[in-house]
Amino acid sequence: MKAQILATTAAAALLGGCATINTEEGDPLADLQEAQAYNPDIPAGTGYFAERSDLPLYAPDFTKISEDDYLPAYEQAMMIHKAEIEAIKNNPAAPNFENTIVAIEKAGSMLGRINTVFFALTGSNTTDRLDEINTEISPKLTEHYDSITLDPALFARVKAVYDNRAAMTMTVEDAKLLETTYDAMVHAGALLSDAEREQVKAINSQLSTLTTEFSQAARAAMSDQPVIFDTREELAGLSDNDIKSAADLATEKGFDGKYAIALQNTTQQPLLPSMENRAAREKLFMASYHRADGTTDVDTRMLIAKIAKLRADKAALFGEADWASYAMWDRMAEKPKTALDFMEQMVPALAATQRREAALLTAAIAADGGDYEVKPWDWYRYANRIKAEQFDLDEDAVMEYFVLDKVLEDGVFYMAEKLYGLTFQKRTDLPVYHPDVTTYTVFDRDGSELGIFYFDPFQRPSKRGGAWMSNFVEQSHLYGTKPVIYNVLNIPKAPAGEVQLVSFDWVNTTFHEFGHALHGFFADQRYESLSGTATARDFVEYPSQVHEMWATWPSVLSNYAKHYETGETIPDEMIEKIEAAAKFNQGYDFGEVVEAALLDMKWSALSPAEAAAIDTPEKVDAFERRSLEELGLEIDLVPPRYRSTYFSHIFSSPAGYSAGYYSYLWTEMLDRDSRKWFIENGGLTRENGDHYRATVLSRGGTMDYFQMFQNFAGRAPDVTPMLEARGLVAGDEAADSEVSDGKLPDTAVN
Repeated sequence: MKAQILATTAAAALLGGCATINTEEGDPLADLQEAQAYNPDIPAGTGYFAERSDLPLYAPDFTKISEDDYLPAYEQAMMIHKAEIEAIKNNPAAPNFENTIVAIEKAGSMLGRINTVFFALTGSNTTDRLDEINTEISPKLTEHYDSITLDPALFARVKAVYDNRAAMTMTVEDAKLLETTYDAMVHAGALLSDAEREQVKAINSQLSTLTTEFSQAARAAMSDQPVIFDTREELAGLSDNDIKSAADLATEKGFDGKYAIALQNTTQQPLLPSMENRAAREKLFMASYHRADGTTDVDTRMLIAKIAKLRADKAALFGEADWASYAMWDRMAEKPKTALDFMEQMVPALAATQRREAALLTAAIAADGGDYEVKPWDWYRYANRIKAEQFDLDEDAVMEYFVLDKVLEDGVFYMAEKLYGLTFQKRTDLPVYHPDVTTYTVFDRDGSELGIFYFDPFQRPSKRGGAWMSNFVEQSHLYGTKPVIYNVLNIPKAPAGEVQLVSFDWVNTTFHEFGHALHGFFADQRYESLSGTATARDFVEYPSQVHEMWATWPSVLSNYAKHYETGETIPDEMIEKIEAAAKFNQGYDFGEVVEAALLDMKWSALSPAEAAAIDTPEKVDAFERRSLEELGLEIDLVPPRYRSTYFSHIFSSPAGYSAGYYSYLWTEMLDRDSRKWFIENGGLTRENGDHYRATVLSRGGTMDYFQMFQNFAGRAPDVTPMLEARGLVAGDEAADSEVSDGKLPDTAVN
């Protein structure tokens, strides 16, 4: 996913961008004279962030940035940005596209440069001091952006241009920028009364503080509270390397002679399937499940209650019934009902699958001599055993074919070369923010420099969980800037001197995140705020998901999947088993995601009165429990991928993925249908890659998303390939399943 770099309103992205030419009809000489006549005094910045970096493609020079730079730079940059906005408001010339819309887009460049670096580091390599700065600066940033997006005088100029748009000659991208600027300011509260705008500002400030606190607490509950085991015997089944890592972590945390396992961000934990000791499995799982819920000294429940109440109150100010209705204003799905109907139609088949698979697992436990029914901490151990038996698949043996460097350079980069004509050159001259980070120059199909890529693969305590992509520098034709992009993963690092093997899940994730990077590298926009991955929340995951398909494409696979000792290419039958096994265990794999997405919508569907009633930690627990029970899924066997208390996607920023976690499922629909198109049209070819680049990857946020998909596939999206891929319907059970204009088909899922 793309990192969220601004702790502010949805409109903030409009205010830190770039510029354009005046495309209105008019007298060019008069326009020039007007520009010369009005020359406002804008303060000049000082310090590192005052100018663009002098490194290649303006990449950040981490050697010249200290933690002490941020607060003074922020104060200065906000002052300059405010002066730029005042200059727009005070311009004596009548509002037009150039002196108002483009001027807003150009303002705040210094502030944008700080944000891209600061929020990259607080996500990827934070420190106590950076966390302190984040806590201090986030509400100030929110207040700053609110003072702009909710400024009546500024909005009056924007509205004057917007109301005159029919008389203007604009490019498609110009028109989209005007529409987006106007709509975002309205969404921020520009049409509210003075008193209502002040209420919005107060709510935004509180949300900024609370969500920053939630983010830091959730990370602390994961990174600072490893699960301690007293004996090596408790970790029976783990590899020698895993046990050594656990011993080293325990020593690092002050538990000499013991063993520590660090939690990862999801409810399920990757080491559980290998652990033979059931009590140890339960201990690890329960520590994950109960993190941040008051079981230890971290408790995010009242933060959640306050965030939910403030969001519901804010939505009410805009006349919306709930936060979901307010938040989905710019989504592809548009309305909560569309997203809910899309997910709920899968529930009956999913519930049946969960019950069927649970019975299989309990039978496997009995066959193993166990006298108990399957629990969540048992699930993957026995699911993997059944996989191994039914599909003859050994997960550890599979890992031996995936060496991280080869996955990236001989797999991901090879795919990009064959599909898009890109080439890559590793470089060592660019400063990085952590020694584990590597950099590459990316060359386009004509040999020109396309951008720079940073790869940060390994888990560490200073990094939040998950995987994501973002930009240090955005693409912009006006400024001549090319993208500088980073991918962040959380792969457990092998001990020093050991070969870095990765699971097939991390292989998929590496392809996925580079799909985001390609979306950024192929950006072809004039305006930064419409560039690359600046798309709707329920569209942005789609291009990245499509690129997972190439991880097992035969010609790609044979180029990178080599045994780390023998060099042997992974056998075809092993891949066939991986793909066949992918449809097994959907009761858990798919169920935990659906549950998390529906839980998100439940929190987002609260009215102000309903949210106000959730005013104690116990009521937070009760609401979560009730919401999950209402789904009709086997929640005690299959808990959600994230419980509320560590659901950072939806609670760690003022907006984030709230009322949007369904996006991963929605975009999977687009992804699976697109895979079908690629297969039907010849697969991994330059022609197909160039077509996808032209119709989707290069379009940014400049057009309607249904139209974008139509331009690519020649038709509306179809939900059937997704259901087939998940094993929820047979190939001929769902016909005429197109999704168009934000409406879902009536196709039943049985």
